[in-house]
Amino acid sequence: MTTLHDLTPKFRNIRLLLAREKGHPEGDREEGYDVLAPLTDEGRLDAKEWKSHQALCRVRHFRVGEDDLIGRLRRKPGGQWFFDYAEGDRDDEAGFHLDDERFVTGEYVSIRRNGAMHTYQVARVEQP
Repeated sequence: MTTLHDLTPKFRNIRLLLAREKGHPEGDREEGYDVLAPLTDEGRLDAKEWKSHQALCRVRHFRVGEDDLIGRLRRKPGGQWFFDYAEGDRDDEAGFHLDDERFVTGEYVSIRRNGAMHTYQVARVEQP
């Protein structure tokens, strides 16, 4: 069984925070995601490393006043990345072109949550 101590050097802890949007003109530092995933040298999700260590690729959605959602980073056969919290796809949150996005501090990524697209800013990327 692979543990956090066995992670490749490509794994990173990624913090995403809600960016400016209607209802949140300044964004929201109390809503976002913590993602543990392998990244390429360019800061993109590394599908090869993910495939070898899928069970370790985690996600936590946090929002003040709500229970955290804990799940896994997954990838559909066509290559779309998504966050999976429970059996079935009703609670899945799909990323918008996450294959092309760079997880570098200051960059933005979009995630479909509860049927609506939301933009998050990469607040930090650190080694575990």
